[in-house]
Amino acid sequence: MRAAEAHVTVRDRPEVRLFCASFGPSAGIPLLVVHGGPDWDHTYLRRPLDRLGRPVHLPDLRGCGRSTRGLGPDGYSFAAAAEDLLLLADRRGWDRFDLVGFSTGGQLAQRILLSAPDRVRRTVVASSTLWPVTDADFGPWPEREAHRAAEARVWSGSGATGAELVREAAVAGAPANVHRRERIPAYLELLSGVRWSAQWSHVWRSGRLDSPRPENGPERLRLLGAPLLFLHGRADMIFPASFAERAAALLPGARAVVLEGAGHMAHVDRPQAWLSAVDAFLSAP
Repeated sequence: MRAAEAHVTVRDRPEVRLFCASFGPSAGIPLLVVHGGPDWDHTYLRRPLDRLGRPVHLPDLRGCGRSTRGLGPDGYSFAAAAEDLLLLADRRGWDRFDLVGFSTGGQLAQRILLSAPDRVRRTVVASSTLWPVTDADFGPWPEREAHRAAEARVWSGSGATGAELVREAAVAGAPANVHRRERIPAYLELLSGVRWSAQWSHVWRSGRLDSPRPENGPERLRLLGAPLLFLHGRADMIFPASFAERAAALLPGARAVVLEGAGHMAHVDRPQAWLSAVDAFLSAP
């Protein structure tokens, strides 16, 4: 399905314009999709969401894709990025909307939900986490260690810089992100269409980037009791699937769907099962 594309000015000083791709019917509850990375853009999430049959909106975060870049080190924070997305909803006139947040975007979605619980109807936290994650949370997993090391070597030893370094790391990380080997070519095709940036990585590598997770998020979400779906791949090597099940057990109104045979990019490994889980949750009364 061909997307409608537009830049939306969400702030004036400094000016921040978010590029947003929209597709699906004009009527219905808008679905705001928050991509991960950052320094990626939204395009790797277009499929299979372009088959959802709902009004879907995929913005690029500030500093990403075709959204405003060059904001300087102080212009990149997850707090500001989450605020941008609420301002986007304001500009589009959405009194109520649904959320899908993927990976880092799943943590931003928690910020958005907690900032505007009266406006967010249902939230999907996909391949993400409520808590900090360490290697110890995965237990012994030699395959994970080998695959994750390939990406780490790029960050520590590549001669590439800027956006090319981010792209090279993403490509090296493909085996850690996609569980089904036969799906890796399709994933690499998706990556070839990403408009990479390096606005965020400079701040991250300097240790000055804030956490994407909201402060005291698990307890605040527990008290809120909002409808949440934790959608995860069992073989996720970035955020453990056990954290999705733990979150669903903690939060009233939450449930977990863990897809077997899928990794971090569960929408690539098992696109139809992933899309069906999203659609069923958003369709619930």
